[in-house]
Amino acid sequence: MQPFAYACPNTLADALALLAERGPGARVLAGGTDLIIRLRDGSASPALVVDIKRVPELAPGIRNEAGTIVIGATTTMTEIAASPIVRRHAHALGEAAAAVGSIQIRNRATLGGNICNASPAADTAPPLLVHDARVVAAGPTGVRRIAVDDLFVRSGITTLAPGELVVAVEVPMPASRIASAHQRRTRRRGHDLASVTLACGVDAAGVTRVAFGSVGPRPLVRVDTSGVLADPGAPDAARADVLATILADASPSATSMRAGPEYRLAMLRVLGRRALAIALERLAAGEQ
Repeated sequence: MQPFAYACPNTLADALALLAERGPGARVLAGGTDLIIRLRDGSASPALVVDIKRVPELAPGIRNEAGTIVIGATTTMTEIAASPIVRRHAHALGEAAAAVGSIQIRNRATLGGNICNASPAADTAPPLLVHDARVVAAGPTGVRRIAVDDLFVRSGITTLAPGELVVAVEVPMPASRIASAHQRRTRRRGHDLASVTLACGVDAAGVTRVAFGSVGPRPLVRVDTSGVLADPGAPDAARADVLATILADASPSATSMRAGPEYRLAMLRVLGRRALAIALERLAAGEQ
């Protein structure tokens, strides 16, 4: 591990000032489940590590603000998985948080970190895309909101401007109820990155949103407004055709060590059918 300076600011203004002063030489520490590993293996060698856990504006917490679920940037996966608000209004997000790593990892890993790392395999990305979530980012020029779909560029790269910090994640609760489900496939049981991760959401108006990751440089979301996927009585062949069209932009890497592209594409279709079936069951049962 290379030596580095450490700072633990007590206000958002101080944290932003440190990031502005050090520029690319500064790295943010929240849960640390990714950064600590990279510091140890040498793939990250910042001059300064900025610990944001004491910044009150970034504090963990999940609350309902005027029909929007607001999740603090440092909220852990364990807190998200256990949240009644999340389970009620964004079921897939709770399931995804519960699937991240091990118990020890979930107790430390934060939602903000999971998004900002921009891993194509991030489990929370597909549910956030399905639920049309946005991030609240604070930076030198003020505060702005960015749709999660506009945040990801490619692995490790986001549209966050230099010096910006994610303050919170907002998940809207639309008037038309959405039932959602999350599915993933890994090489083995237990702690492992997903070979395929997928979420599906169906609303009462018959619109289906399917988001998927670990099968390309960034997670993607696609929408079916035809009503075919949302119709339990639609012929299997018709639903398979629509699902195949929705998943057509998947482009898994041929060099990944976790699974070959043919296997990933096959499992993507399987997980798509499973997640859709679960979402439809939850919609029919009045769940979300």
